[in-house]
Amino acid sequence: MKITKQTFITSFALFSLFFGAGNLIFPAFLGYNAGDGWFMVAVGFVLSAVVIPILAIYGHARLQGTMMDFGKKVSPTFAFIYSLIVYVISVSFPSPRTASVTYEMAVQPYIDIPSWGLSTIYFILVLIFVLNRSKIIDIIGKFLTPGILIILGSIICIGLFGTYDPMHASTYTSNLTSGILEGYQTFDAIGGVLVGGVLVISLSLKGISKEESKGVIAKAGLFAGLGFVIMYVGLIALGAANSGTLEISNRTELLSQLSYNTLGSIGRSALGVLVALACFTTAVGIVTGTADFFKGLFKDSHKAYVITAVISCILGVGMGQLDVHSIIVVALPALMFIYPITIVLILLNVIPDKFATPLVFRWVVAITILFSLPDFLASIGLSEITKPIQEFLPFGTVTLGWLLPALVTFIVVNLFTLKRDVDNN
Repeated sequence: MKITKQTFITSFALFSLFFGAGNLIFPAFLGYNAGDGWFMVAVGFVLSAVVIPILAIYGHARLQGTMMDFGKKVSPTFAFIYSLIVYVISVSFPSPRTASVTYEMAVQPYIDIPSWGLSTIYFILVLIFVLNRSKIIDIIGKFLTPGILIILGSIICIGLFGTYDPMHASTYTSNLTSGILEGYQTFDAIGGVLVGGVLVISLSLKGISKEESKGVIAKAGLFAGLGFVIMYVGLIALGAANSGTLEISNRTELLSQLSYNTLGSIGRSALGVLVALACFTTAVGIVTGTADFFKGLFKDSHKAYVITAVISCILGVGMGQLDVHSIIVVALPALMFIYPITIVLILLNVIPDKFATPLVFRWVVAITILFSLPDFLASIGLSEITKPIQEFLPFGTVTLGWLLPALVTFIVVNLFTLKRDVDNN
């Protein structure tokens, strides 16, 4: 496998574009709550926060298109509506959350500045990067990602060699499904279909051919995925190791305490830098992807790109006034609706075309939407109505009631297609 300098830069950039607020604050607290059950939690988290997002990157490497291409086999109308929903969710929740986390962990403890002031400065800088998008991969890949890796790697490596009291028992009913669902909150499956398009366009602007781009993106996805696994498992294990030693009530407090315990007083400052870098690069990726989408809708209009970027940043300032916990709570219904559809589209786009015909796409997506509705309705307060349905469906009580129906539909439609082709021949 030939590895080029561009592959390394792209893999570093990909890591940073993914690695944002949720990727920092969720794993350690997940491990802390899981205690001695941390390994299965880590497996679940890696499945939803690494495997699925990296498969999305492979899908983009294969399609060499935009997010619209992920849903085009269902129908052009569905592809448009799905893409629009994903971009609206992205600029409304994960992008503003990066500003909130940066404020709570990297700014508020040291500088007396109002939240709106920090958010305004933050998104002005995001806008500057987005408007210079042809340089995004090089700037992020060469300069920002190494800083993230050095700081986070130091916290994990030093922390795992510490001495701690025995881990407590897991607080989760199911460690595996808890890990999967917490992985939802990173938004990384959505990030995969969004960021992959950013990479395709960015490499194109650098004059790299589509054929070469396929190889670069696929290899970069592999390297970035390995980096994610190491960092996530390390953070989850570190959180679990401290579960019997620390008394912690929230995600950001735990991460702050872990950095202090491993690197001393300089650790909290280092964590502030880490948080700011990780959150900033993710916000840049989200706003760039959204601006690219609307630019494409308006016949490659640069004006549409700029206007979308500005509106996204203004929305980021507004939503960024909510604290991290509030954004997580508000985002949950949107995730319960869009995440199952996103996972199914990613998987269908990476398997061979003969098993993912337009008919398969349409039926599997339709069934996924239908059977994920109980989880969505429950997340908006209608659990009394949906509870009997969720208890009846396999995995329904762990908000995965859509999984088996989607799989059965995939198999049945493929068998029907195979029989039809045999009869026609």
